[in-house]
This record gives sequence, C-alpha cells and structure tokens, in this order.
Amino acid sequence: MKFNVMIVDDEKNIRQGLGKAMELDGYNVFLAEDGQEALEVLEREEIDLIITDLRMPRLSGEELLRRVVDSYPTLSVIVLTGHGTIETAVQAMRDGAYDFLTKPVNLDRLSILVKRALSTRELVLQHRALQEELDQRRQFANIIGKSAEMNRIFDLVKQVAPTRASILITGDSGVGKELIADAIHNLSGRKDKPFIKVHCAALTESLLESELFGHEKGAFTGAVARKRGRFELAHTGTIFLDEIGEINPSVQIKILRVLQDKRFERVGGEQTMEVDVRLITATNKDLKQEIANGTFREDLYYRLNVVNIHIPPLRERKEDIPLLVAAFIKEFAKENAKPVEGIDPKARAALYNYSWPGNVRELRNCIESAVVMCKGNAITSDDLPPSVSSDLDSNYVKVSLGSTLSEAERDIIRATLIHMKGNKSKTAETLGIGRKTLHRKLDEYGIE
Repeated sequence: MKFNVMIVDDEKNIRQGLGKAMELDGYNVFLAEDGQEALEVLEREEIDLIITDLRMPRLSGEELLRRVVDSYPTLSVIVLTGHGTIETAVQAMRDGAYDFLTKPVNLDRLSILVKRALSTRELVLQHRALQEELDQRRQFANIIGKSAEMNRIFDLVKQVAPTRASILITGDSGVGKELIADAIHNLSGRKDKPFIKVHCAALTESLLESELFGHEKGAFTGAVARKRGRFELAHTGTIFLDEIGEINPSVQIKILRVLQDKRFERVGGEQTMEVDVRLITATNKDLKQEIANGTFREDLYYRLNVVNIHIPPLRERKEDIPLLVAAFIKEFAKENAKPVEGIDPKARAALYNYSWPGNVRELRNCIESAVVMCKGNAITSDDLPPSVSSDLDSNYVKVSLGSTLSEAERDIIRATLIHMKGNKSKTAETLGIGRKTLHRKLDEYGIE
C-alpha cells in the first residue's frame, strides 16, 4: 500500500523540499500553499497524512487542524512551527495533532514520525474494515467468521432455522456450538418463545432427570415441593441440551419418548405432560463411536441427528482469526478502558502460526490477556501469552498433520504475505508464482 502524504506550507522552497524528501521515502506527495488549498485537495483525494505549517495566509495551520479533526478523525497531522514558541505547538497537540517539529526540519526525525503516524493509521483502517464486516454478521448472534466453512454454516443455519427439525451440533470444545444454537432459535418462528439451555455434563444422573422433566413433592429426599422441568418450561419454544453425549441410558429413553410422542411424566409423578418443543443438541463426542461402545442409543441418535451442523476447529479456518481478534479487541478494550485499536504484524503472525487447541474460547482468553498487558494502541507479540508467542518463528510455517494440500498452500501464502509486509510482488516472487496467480489464490482462500 502506497500512502498519500500532503505538504502544506506557504514557503515554496520548504514545500517542494519536503515533498521531494517524502517521495524518496516512497510516498505519493500532494502540495498545498495554505490551509484553504489543503481542504480542496482533501475533497478530491484520499490523503493519509498531512504535514502542515501553522502560520499561513487565507487559512492557518491551526484552523486546518481543527477542521481535519472534525471531518477526518483518522487522518494524522504533523505540525511544523518556525514562529512563536513551543507552547503554540503544544496547543496544536492538544487540539489533535499527532506530533510537531520545529523549523528548520530534521528530515530523519520527520521520516520516523511519518512512518509511525502512517503505521497507526493503517492499524485503525484495518480494524475499521474488520468492524464493518462484523456488523454484517449481527443477525447470527455474534457468530464471527468469513471462511468458506463458516459461510456454509451460515447458509445451513438460515435454511434449517425456520423448520421444526431436530438439530445436532458437533465440534470440538470451544468452537462456539452454543452460539449456533442461539442463532437457530433467533432465526426461527419460535424466537419470541422460551429458549431453555441445559448443560448436561454439569449435572449428576438423578439431578439431570429432575432438571429436565421436573419432580413431584416427596419424589425423593429433598423434594419438598413440586418442580417444573426444563422441557415443561420450554413449551412452544426451544430447548438446547449441550453435551448430550454425557447423559445416561435411563434419561436417553425419556428424551426419546418426548421426541416421538411429545409426552413425559415428572419424576415421582403419574400425570402425563404434553409439550411442544424444538430440540437442539450439541456434543464434542463421536456419538457413532459411543453407540458402538454401547453407551448411547442408536434410535435416539437418529432422532437427534435429523440435521447435523459440524463446526470445524479454529486451526482449520484461520481466515476467521482477523474478525475474531477485531471483535475481542473491541470488547476488552472497552471493558478495561484501554486505547487498544489493533495488532501489529508480528503478533498477527503468531496468532496465525498457533494451532489453537482450545479453539475460539482460547483465542478469546488470549486477546483479553493481551489487551490488559498492552501498553500502546496496538497489541505486540510481547503482549501475547508465552504459549502463543513462543510458538512464533518468522522463518517457518507450521502445517498440522492431516491438513489438505489446499490448507497447507493457504497457510504458506498467508505467512509469506505477512512476512513480506503485504507486498504482493515480493510475495509472488518468493513463492515462484505470477501476480495474477497470487491474486487468484488470495481471492480463493479469502486472504486479505
């Protein structure tokens, strides 16, 4: 990306001299002799940074700064001052200037300031673009992703949500199965009805049966009053049973009856209850293997698995990492009152290189920690937990065993692009492919 820098100064020699220096640093340069002309340039060009004198005819640098801060809040302004005192430049900083230099200008110092300012702007713009993508996903109840795998899941959720079909959500721990269940309910005709969640693994056998189906007074020791179960509470709505693979055979039989006949009895009761519920279940177990082991009923499995939604682990959909990171940075920066707005390239490479055994849940915890540890406005590799940052080696790309050739190619292209700091010509040259081929691959794999 080639940045556009505008020099604003009423002294022609200074204006042109600084322009030449910026061109040598590789920037596109625009010149303006006062603040009024600078505003006209801003209306027709996409400017990334302004270097401006303060004392100028028609429209001063102070007034130009105020208008830029109001109308172009992400645009950095470096102020030059050759008149008055340092207090004038300090006031400009208070008004929103990125930094200031006194005349005569030290070109080396200016070059460093420009690089820093443009790096900050690039991070902010990247974060804003990701945030716009996040906003488009709001209908999916905070499910975040743009990979081919997640787009397939989004399409499937939209297709099955309006139906009455039972749905089994599968995937490793931490991939976001509960969020998929939320989205199905929210996009269904039952969205205004009860949505009851039960985490089966957290309850003992006796407690789970009572929790699901309720009990009558005196049904067991401690049953001092009648209790309505979760199925009864979910009548006309949706019930979500997480970790369905953990339930025992006796409870499996009662769930099977609810699915078949829409009927059950409370524990210790004789009255048959009728319910109308939509059942969504989730598991990180291989239920077919559990059937082979004799711990899960085959007839119940087929009743639950009318539609299967499988969520792949994060290591298989690393294209989703930038969106997830942007969302988590926004959440935890606000929660902790930190000015964190992005993540630098080396830290981003570390996140890509890590295998994420804990999936999205682990990434979320990682970014929360990094935001807390961050001292500036961008997370660095030093802010990441050691388990993530220590896995970073800029000279190698890790490819997990079991990856397909296309997955390995995707990771190599992404890592090379990061290593080349986004320079596509150098990336193509390093990979030994043409630029057109690289662009096609970037589009194919959804790499930005």
